[in-house]
Amino acid sequence: MVTTSHSLRRRNDSMKADSIPLAEAMRDADFVQVNGIVFETGYLRVPDEATFADDVVMELKLGETEVSFVREELDGAEYVGDGAYLLKSGALLRFLTSATIH
Repeated sequence: MVTTSHSLRRRNDSMKADSIPLAEAMRDADFVQVNGIVFETGYLRVPDEATFADDVVMELKLGETEVSFVREELDGAEYVGDGAYLLKSGALLRFLTSATIH
């Protein structure tokens, strides 16, 4: 088997601790930061093979404000570092647990 530097780089990138898959980051999140605003997680379902594009996977609350996301909005989210994911819409998300809120 011949291994190129490109395939080595790709394999090493996938093993970095700071490159967490979106589904893993979502798991057990108590809060979600959307474009710098922290919302409480009301409902959270990690997308899987049984989740359709228009299924709601996140409902977030901040006071009287409620925001929801469907799976299609999270598809193709790009990890951009520092625990942040960039959605196709341009929204920047971070998934937080109670232990990370100070």
